[in-house]
Amino acid sequence: MRSLRRNLRTSGVVGLIGGCLAVGQGFAGAPAAAGYSGPGVVAKEFIFEQAPFRSCHASTIAETPAGLVAAWFGGTEEGSPDVGIWVSRKGPEGWSRPEEVAVGADAKGNREPCWNPVLFQVPGGPLLLFYKAGPSPREWRGLLKISADAGRTWSEARRLPPTILGPIKNKPILLPDGMLLCGSSTEHRGWRVHFEWTGDCGKTWGRTPPINDGKETAAIQPTLFRTGPNRIRALVRTRQKRIFSTDSADGGVRWSPLRATSLPNPNSGIDGVTLRDGRHLLVYNHTRRGRTPLQAAVSNDAVHWQAALILEDEPGEYSYPAVIQTGDGMVHVVYTWRRKRIRHAVLDPGRFVLKPIVEGRWPR
Repeated sequence: MRSLRRNLRTSGVVGLIGGCLAVGQGFAGAPAAAGYSGPGVVAKEFIFEQAPFRSCHASTIAETPAGLVAAWFGGTEEGSPDVGIWVSRKGPEGWSRPEEVAVGADAKGNREPCWNPVLFQVPGGPLLLFYKAGPSPREWRGLLKISADAGRTWSEARRLPPTILGPIKNKPILLPDGMLLCGSSTEHRGWRVHFEWTGDCGKTWGRTPPINDGKETAAIQPTLFRTGPNRIRALVRTRQKRIFSTDSADGGVRWSPLRATSLPNPNSGIDGVTLRDGRHLLVYNHTRRGRTPLQAAVSNDAVHWQAALILEDEPGEYSYPAVIQTGDGMVHVVYTWRRKRIRHAVLDPGRFVLKPIVEGRWPR
């Protein structure tokens, strides 16, 4: 596995950009929408009020040289053949009208659903859109589209190799050796986590074996935190009612066995980011049942967490967050709002009022 990584390794970030198409602002504040606001919440808004699809889910967000871009899947309902990947761009006048940029098709050309888009802006390079297509998560395949103009136009879809799915829900991270490290997982032999990497924008790939058997612990959808030189901690969604963790000390080649954390998980997606000040931010449903409330927590070590704020606490589904920090230091979160809309929240991590989470209990 190490030799494969060496064969794929390129010369730093330049290597990744060299394998991509070359290209080339931040958030222009918006009125806060109705809902919870607390210390650190700068703004909340819907990316769209009306759309040509009935249901939407699994959003993702990236900062490009031209501003924010968000994507999600939308259609009649999750798993319906008409579900495609939709994109919206943030400009001075707000978010653009949602545009369908990817659809799924089987070998006979019949429509099949798309799933879990993941955006990643290559520094100094193109915008990558990873997504899945297939009748179910047990049979889907990974695909990639590339935009050289910040999400306005897209390349034809490129099928990833048969054993590669790309980042399964959450954004990848760019490593010092130029590798894009992706947290991935499969569901056809139980829920099993593995990790993938590419040094040339998805042309060639390496991957680890599954790190769990899918039986004792059923886990998917890693989110990645940088915890030291070549050290990475991944937190994962599970069916065990808790978030689990795994660690790598060699840049994602080898991983420790999954271990339970003290944080609850209702079998719903999570996401987080390592902030520029070294802290780690996690957005998730802090509950064992249902997909409300949706909260944000902060940690100095990605092990011991403190409550930061509640994004949603009304009845309904608020789930599948995606989190980034932009160049101005703000944190941007997009998430599913009752399967009808995608909500965008802007957070100022310097204004959080933190309280300890003791034995997995959210403070009152």
